[in-house]
Amino acid sequence: MATKKERWIKHYRSSQKILLVGEGNFSFSSCLARAFGSATNMVATSFDDKETLLRRYWINCASYLEDLKERGCLVLHEVNVHDMNQHPTLKSIKFDVIIFNFPHAGHVSWLKESDKLLIERHRHLVRAFFESASELLKEDGEVHITHRDDDPYRQWKLEELCETAGFCLKEKVEFNKKDYPGYINKRGGNINGNVTFPLNDCSFTFKFCLQKSGSSLTSNDDDGYHMISEAIVNEVNGILAELGVESLD
Repeated sequence: MATKKERWIKHYRSSQKILLVGEGNFSFSSCLARAFGSATNMVATSFDDKETLLRRYWINCASYLEDLKERGCLVLHEVNVHDMNQHPTLKSIKFDVIIFNFPHAGHVSWLKESDKLLIERHRHLVRAFFESASELLKEDGEVHITHRDDDPYRQWKLEELCETAGFCLKEKVEFNKKDYPGYINKRGGNINGNVTFPLNDCSFTFKFCLQKSGSSLTSNDDDGYHMISEAIVNEVNGILAELGVESLD
């Protein structure tokens, strides 16, 4: 029996088990599926439920989801990166690559992206993603975060966040949307969510891998980090409560 030919698109190949999280209109997942000719190696997830997605991304979202279904992709909705490692379907799967494109903790009408409070919300999201992803990744797997590397986005300090979950930066490569035909990046969230998010020629794919044994945090370091992290989250939640905004938890 002939071996199925491996197909590539940029960093990704059809032989990899790939998890995509935080998908919006599912155009990126659909792009990979078309390049592979099949999506049986893929699991694509969204934070929102399907009804919300179809309402927010009413242009083409339904067709992307149908395309993924026809190609054999497993599509899951209402998957939170904070606890995706406990998801009844995901927790039993190990992935070669976990992709999170342009993570965002949500918009607040009276906060700008440069405001420290919103930056801390974003950092909390990415930190939780790393911690959860570490339990779903194969030993030699990679986590890919595509992210703008200009201010205020570089203030998220991805390399600092990854270390708290036992990851290290393996490679940082320029992201060009033209490499992914059909991909339409969206702002997301409940404020102008269907608007295209500007990439400004300063977006990169950060590739992270798990640190080798002996180079990760010690238990004392880890305990100290979690104490500091919890204190920060509690402080931010107190501010959010005063503003009437949903907490970070």
